[in-house]
Amino acid sequence: MPRGYFITFEGPDGSGKTTQLRRLAASLEAEGHNLITLRQPGGTPLGDRIRNLLLDSRAESSLGAIAPGAELALMFADRAQAVAQVIQPALDAGKIVLCDRFTDSSVAYQGGGRQLGSEQVLALHRALFADLQPNLTILLLPTLAASLARARRRNRHSGKSGKDENRFEQEPDDFHRRLDAAYREIALREPERVATIESDESIDAIHQRIRGIVAQRLGEHLAIPLKP
Repeated sequence: MPRGYFITFEGPDGSGKTTQLRRLAASLEAEGHNLITLRQPGGTPLGDRIRNLLLDSRAESSLGAIAPGAELALMFADRAQAVAQVIQPALDAGKIVLCDRFTDSSVAYQGGGRQLGSEQVLALHRALFADLQPNLTILLLPTLAASLARARRRNRHSGKSGKDENRFEQEPDDFHRRLDAAYREIALREPERVATIESDESIDAIHQRIRGIVAQRLGEHLAIPLKP
């Protein structure tokens, strides 16, 4: 049985990556592919509890400010559980794994945004996961103003229902400029893995671009042609 294929979606909050992951999953499932989807933080019972701590802006009112190092450690605790419980078993079973964020997010948010530096993040990844890397990363980079406006508008809407996952969106614009720069550094450093879509195009237009990228890369992996 061939090893599965690991695709991650990355980008700043409000980039549309979650929507695009769902659209891609629906397309691949319609073609009969065996796949799983998950998000980070989250994707396991432990991960969902960590997600509540890390993303709820109200958590710090009871816990106190989360130190950057503690934030990074919690992100990797979530990731280690997801790899052990979901990602690695699925890859070993030959499935396609679509993951909403992975280590690149920690490089951008904690390494760049929190200014911990990328090397500390990458060293932790190597220590925990050795050579496990996505086969393909779709990096969505709309203009920073557009992504921030979308993210903050979305979280104002979700906050009315009592759901609060806007802790990072509340960070100042300098934080978001640093994480945008960190994502761009990742793309320059690993062009073979990272496919960057730098656009404010419509959801449909970006979906078609992603389908073309995945059709080529996944087709090469499976040695069969796929529909773009």
